[in-house]
Amino acid sequence: MIKPRTLSGFRDYLPSVMIPREALMQTAREVFRSYGFAPIDTPTLEYLEVLSGKGSDETDRQIYRFQDNGGREVGMRFDLTVPLARFAAQHIGVLGTPFKRYHIAPVWRGERPQKGRYREFVQCDFDTIGTESVLADIEAVAVINGLLQAIGFDRFTISINNRAVLTGLLEHLGLADKSVPVLRSLDKLAKIGREKTATEMCEAAEIDPSQAEAVLKLAECDGDAESIFSQLPEVTGGNELAASGIDRLQQIYQGAVASGVPANRLKVDVSIARGLDYYTGVIFETTLDDLPTIGSVCSGGRYDNLAGIYTKQHLPGIGASLGLDRLLAAMEQLNLLPTASTPAPVFVAYFDKDFRDDYLRLAANLRTAGIKTEVYPDAKKLGAQLKYADSHGFTAAIIAGGNEWNESRVQVKTLATQDKQDIAYSHESPDDLVAALNAIVN
Repeated sequence: MIKPRTLSGFRDYLPSVMIPREALMQTAREVFRSYGFAPIDTPTLEYLEVLSGKGSDETDRQIYRFQDNGGREVGMRFDLTVPLARFAAQHIGVLGTPFKRYHIAPVWRGERPQKGRYREFVQCDFDTIGTESVLADIEAVAVINGLLQAIGFDRFTISINNRAVLTGLLEHLGLADKSVPVLRSLDKLAKIGREKTATEMCEAAEIDPSQAEAVLKLAECDGDAESIFSQLPEVTGGNELAASGIDRLQQIYQGAVASGVPANRLKVDVSIARGLDYYTGVIFETTLDDLPTIGSVCSGGRYDNLAGIYTKQHLPGIGASLGLDRLLAAMEQLNLLPTASTPAPVFVAYFDKDFRDDYLRLAANLRTAGIKTEVYPDAKKLGAQLKYADSHGFTAAIIAGGNEWNESRVQVKTLATQDKQDIAYSHESPDDLVAALNAIVN
């Protein structure tokens, strides 16, 4: 016999996890749609040349790649942004600009598995293509805030930065051609600390310690937003590109607050760089205040040049991605996930075979009224059926035998409290039962 097992970095999702997982996806859809983002989908497989060289050396190593039956070099998408750039270049003539899309789908990365990070995971992306307007950047912050809030979080921090500030400093230091290795090293600051970051920066980018020190001095600007904005011009040496980045960052901060994002959820953090090479402007990272060690649960930024490798048309973009499975891992750790392993709150016990069709008609009436309902399939003893209902997390059980059916009533049991009540019921007049169940399950 074959031993049943999953590959390292992959996982099965039991109903108790899959139910809230699907609920999170639905919440994300509703939030995205509320801002006018439209759904799209793209293939799992892309030509390898579409994917490689677009993220970083690390993501290139992580691409699942192979030769298909037609001898083509193909890869499985490692994120949803690179396929979007290809998609936009291919279809923008029909779609027009600005084009706002959301995409909820699995991606694959052959990286080392760790808590909350798997080799197959779902991303929930939203992006606006075809505009450089700061309003699109502001809206991205508002969407992140609305998304986390709709999921049920109040304590989270949206960190914002602008790659132009960092790039401007590198220009000032004469390191414009070293930006990729410098930014990749800087992105590890929170993980490996100042000393190791400085060492890695010097080695990877071949710069001297004084230059690394200047970059780290920028990254260590701290305090409230006003204080950081006042420090940045001097730290960046008055560089013109950095100045424009600082100005735009201020506009994004002010606009986000004006659009309803609480100021205490926003943090100007010039140390974040994001590891992907295609970011050119504002970048975001969102952490949970009660579990910061899990890392960013919603990240993204502006990428104004990514589509340029597929088309001559200028297609700037801005967007972010909710790390669905990382967020679920955090919710599990914080005991925020419901324990039910059924999406139906109402359970109908079936223990009198003579009334089989009545149980079915009752359940059909409840579903017509919008109440999700499950009927037990076997006429077992009532105790065994209620044990099943308890173990699966149903909210209410409906119990009816021959006496109840003959007297046009059913018993409703609230499983958490064991409270019982008799409710008048007939197939022609289910309103009393519907009202009683809505009061319990909603």
